[in-house]
Amino acid sequence: MALEYRTPDWDKYRMDYNAPFKTLEPEAQEFAAVDGALRMLVEAGALPHARYDGAKLRAMQAAVQKHFEIPWTAITPRMQRFIYALNAIHQPRTMVAAGIFCGNTFISNAGAGAGPGASYKAKQLIGVEIKPEEAARAERNVRKIDPTGVARIVAADAVQFVGALKEPVNLLYLDADGTDSRGKGVYLDILNACYDRMPKGSLVLAHNSVNSAAKLHEYLDFVRDPKHFQTSLNVIFDPEGLEVSAR
Repeated sequence: MALEYRTPDWDKYRMDYNAPFKTLEPEAQEFAAVDGALRMLVEAGALPHARYDGAKLRAMQAAVQKHFEIPWTAITPRMQRFIYALNAIHQPRTMVAAGIFCGNTFISNAGAGAGPGASYKAKQLIGVEIKPEEAARAERNVRKIDPTGVARIVAADAVQFVGALKEPVNLLYLDADGTDSRGKGVYLDILNACYDRMPKGSLVLAHNSVNSAAKLHEYLDFVRDPKHFQTSLNVIFDPEGLEVSAR
């Protein structure tokens, strides 16, 4: 079942890409926007509840601000809170994030299971980045706040990597770009490579569900088909958007 959650100001709430830590609104307003989407996912049966620890989120954000090198990011504060909350609530034993650039989108996911913002014990949290130099920077960033190695970065093609991964994938985050003209259309290839190893209840998060909707039409048709996922919610906080799909 395909659903939509859209805030009234989604088209005006814009990230300054070169100022990753800039405050865009009061925290209470940010919380309310995210809480609405979480509650819709609870009502749809995709999440068990909408509770997460805001203090742990702030601890993660403080560590990232202190230690991470982030040239730019399109992840708005609302989106980061939402992604962190999804991981904190769902608590994936194995999480894979494909297309993580410098590691900011990765830690938005992995920060719920590793580092100062951890609220549960994960088995492995893996970021996959096809550009070796960006993977190396992301790994340097992550190592500064997670000395355990539970969260780690690999330089690889995401389709090949998830296809070779033997363990079940409990949460898959997609933000990769294909090397051909399809661009974000590679999401469907990545998902298909591990779909059979995603247990019932697993989540798939696809960034750019709004501004790359044309490139993602085959992917969106797939995840919105009830034969493949029990529900799929297009969360529109900002001009990028995030499609959240639950098996």
